[in-house]
Amino acid sequence: MSDSASNTENPLQIEIFPRRILSPETAQKLMVELYKVDGVIRALIQGPRLPERVSAGPGTGEKVEHPLRKPIQIGDQVIDLKISVGRIRLELANAEVKEKVREICEKVLPVPFEFREGHFFKKKATVTDYAKLGPDADPRLLGMVDPKAKKESLVFIEMQDKQEKDE
Repeated sequence: MSDSASNTENPLQIEIFPRRILSPETAQKLMVELYKVDGVIRALIQGPRLPERVSAGPGTGEKVEHPLRKPIQIGDQVIDLKISVGRIRLELANAEVKEKVREICEKVLPVPFEFREGHFFKKKATVTDYAKLGPDADPRLLGMVDPKAKKESLVFIEMQDKQEKDE
């Protein structure tokens, strides 16, 4: 998210854990607001997968029209939501950014939420990281690949210049 913050020595890591699964509209509203905060280094959205097709039973292979499987737009990018948003993990440049993020969550989220500080992103490459990303992987990608995914499920959101954001 913020390239200028990626040089930070000891970034903070936080987890936003709403008490309910977020609708695509609420998830989009929250992510758009977080996207605007300078000092967010990376973000990871987690939750249960939304099936694309029926995997067993009489309708095997049929397409699933799940109401939570909608595209969301962050900046200029449209992202297909393949999960129900259950938690969001962020790496932040400092405590000041943490307070901005907390304020955004209090303003945007319609349900109570837990706001935890801890260690949620890996600092060293795992075997999966090495296998999927190679030996010279970007440190911002460590721990963000799904070991069970057959294809890459990371979505990169390009940062806009500060001037473009303010318009």
